Amino acid sequence: MSDIGIIDRGGEAQFGDYVALLKPRVMSLVVFTALVGLLVAPAPVHPFVAFTAVLFIALGGGASGALNMWYDADIDRVMRRTQSRPIPAGRVTEGEALGFGLALAGISCVMLALAANVFAGLFLAFTIFFYAVVYTMWLKRTTPQNIVIGGAAGAFPPMIGWAVATGGISVESVAMFLLIFLWTPPHFWALALFMKDDYSNAGVPMLTVTHGRKVTRRHILGYTLILAPVAVGTAFTTIGGPVYLLTSLVLNALFIRGAWAIRARDEAAAEADGYKAEKAFFRFSLLYLFAHFTALLADSALRAFGLGIW
Repeated sequence: MSDIGIIDRGGEAQFGDYVALLKPRVMSLVVFTALVGLLVAPAPVHPFVAFTAVLFIALGGGASGALNMWYDADIDRVMRRTQSRPIPAGRVTEGEALGFGLALAGISCVMLALAANVFAGLFLAFTIFFYAVVYTMWLKRTTPQNIVIGGAAGAFPPMIGWAVATGGISVESVAMFLLIFLWTPPHFWALALFMKDDYSNAGVPMLTVTHGRKVTRRHILGYTLILAPVAVGTAFTTIGGPVYLLTSLVLNALFIRGAWAIRARDEAAAEADGYKAEKAFFRFSLLYLFAHFTALLADSALRAFGLGIW
């Protein structure tokens, strides 16, 4: 990581630059999965408490993003897809990003503890620490398992939402965690396949860099095959139901088919057609996760109206 603040300013920071530091697209996933975790929990939560809790979870997710951008400023300047971020573009200094991230982290954790319960606030603090320190500062630059282990950070939000409602952890919240945790490697490895040399240029030991694309393709299929029974099995917990079961069966069949197709792809042919299959798999993986959590909400709504089958 480069020294704090040694960057030429390309212009004064605007409000949108600080929003960009929060990684709003990633934050949207954090907010949605945390909200689902809160809503499907068996304990009712007052709407105002639910709103404020999700707001502070979102701010905590944004704090993680800002701290990640602060520490990764050096590699963000090298990778094509990150060069326009506020720090490498010179609109925000590294020191400003660090201060912004730390302030949001402190505010979000304390306020979540006050708005909901201490356990939820501590869980959010641990999640921020895991993403900013364990993943960003350690795993990302040292091991090709960075995405596998580091993916836990993105899988914690539904558990935090559940903790807001119940004050603890359960089989159901762990099931939601595992769904995201096992989904993360094939999702990001598909991205790595068509990002070409970005990771190698930046010195990030992504699996495509350390073990090659052929091995990465096999790993995508392997993790997809592990993910499928875990995803479908969630239907038989107290948060599952017929809508989720049908949704999961269809999505996992399609996900396995896509992973199998990627596994069989010749690298030269994939490059020649612009990695169409890999890009399609990556896009579908986003739908896959969104649809699973939406189905959990649907079954929760059915139970609320007394229409649940199990």
